[in-house]
Amino acid sequence: MPNSSTTTVETPERAAGATLSHGLKQRHLSMIALGGVIGAGLFVGSGAGIAAAGPSIVLAYALSGVLVMLVMRMLGEMSAAYPSSGSFSAHAERAFGPWAGFTAGWSYWVLLCTAVGLEGIGAAKIVTGWLPGTPQWAWVALFMVVFCGANLAAVRNFGEFEFWFAALKVGAISLFLVLGALAVAGVLPGTHSPGASHLTDFLPHGGQGLITGLLASVFAYGGLETVTIAAAESENPVRGVASAVRTAMWRIALFYVGSMAVIVTLVPWDAADVVDKGPYVAALDRLGIPGAGQLMNVVVLVALLSAMNANIYGSSRIAYSLVERGLGPKGLARVSGGVPRVAVLVSSVFGFGCVLLSRWRPDDVFPWLLNMIGAVILVVWVFIAVSQLRLRRRLERETPDRPVVRMWAFPWLTWVALAGMATVFVLMAREPGTRVQLYSTGAMTLVLAAVGLARQHTRTRTPLS
Repeated sequence: MPNSSTTTVETPERAAGATLSHGLKQRHLSMIALGGVIGAGLFVGSGAGIAAAGPSIVLAYALSGVLVMLVMRMLGEMSAAYPSSGSFSAHAERAFGPWAGFTAGWSYWVLLCTAVGLEGIGAAKIVTGWLPGTPQWAWVALFMVVFCGANLAAVRNFGEFEFWFAALKVGAISLFLVLGALAVAGVLPGTHSPGASHLTDFLPHGGQGLITGLLASVFAYGGLETVTIAAAESENPVRGVASAVRTAMWRIALFYVGSMAVIVTLVPWDAADVVDKGPYVAALDRLGIPGAGQLMNVVVLVALLSAMNANIYGSSRIAYSLVERGLGPKGLARVSGGVPRVAVLVSSVFGFGCVLLSRWRPDDVFPWLLNMIGAVILVVWVFIAVSQLRLRRRLERETPDRPVVRMWAFPWLTWVALAGMATVFVLMAREPGTRVQLYSTGAMTLVLAAVGLARQHTRTRTPLS
């Protein structure tokens, strides 16, 4: 088979010419890349990290940010060379065979679908806080219908939603950074600069606190992979991936590391409101911004709705790509109007099922599901790194001019990234709070790998190029 931008098998739908559209414009992809790094985990989850690590949370986010930049660079190299809606799953299959694509793809699909439900629950809690007495499940259902409908209609609808969601998130955090920087410099009217008084106890809980903050920061970066999935449906996939990857460094440094630095400078790390209200609300309260809590609730709501929209999109495209490559039930590959509508519906139903489990089985099945997806993002990163090691050498041997984006200092930094991932796994195994997640995710990964290997040995498929 000659080299192609997408790994495919022939299906009735594909033979009939029903394929994914290219309805995403460059402005959509640029804003998805820009706003995709700003998630609810940053706005809310970072509070627990600050309480554990103190000012060293800045170091924790910087270290995990370096790891994420390396992963994005590797993924960008492969996605620019082989654009595919299957992203890392298609790359893993190309590198190691169908079992690897099956394992990486379906584990990520479970992660995204579960995340859709969790984000819906979080968004509904905010709205019911404004409108007490309204049923939480009804708000989740409404959000699900809206974003499922948008994704069913056309990929451009997903792009438009994400464009404006991302614009709001970028605007909000940019304003926060400007106000925070002025306050730190002592030039914001009505405020007094704390100087470095809150930074003197850099490691208040020692190395253990830094480890806790590091683990929290690693998982806050999850979701950056969506831009490489979306790029396959853009007007110029190679250009879109290259642009997103090349700007990843300053986006991570500014939005994550920069905002953590502003927060721990303005607010004492052990202030109760850092966890109770969230670090951004705590910082805005210190600046005397009226209505800071409600303002940040709106921003967090936007971040959660954005994540719901992106995860419905990402899960449906991963499922479509897996089935198109013969790694799942054929019905999910049906495309009409350039959209894999069955995959969108199934992914949305799975997500809403997670919401129902949180109500019906909150003490056993739901926690088990959450633990099962706890370390999936790290498993995906490992697949990305080992796939890049193999595919880069193949590219250099067969088409040396093909990589538009190249991994820095190959293969040394790829091995450094793998060592960093191994370190995170070890740290998770040491921590009681994350150990069960590691083991649960490991069990799911082994089961999927076993199923994938069994399928690979019992089915004859077209070899990858």
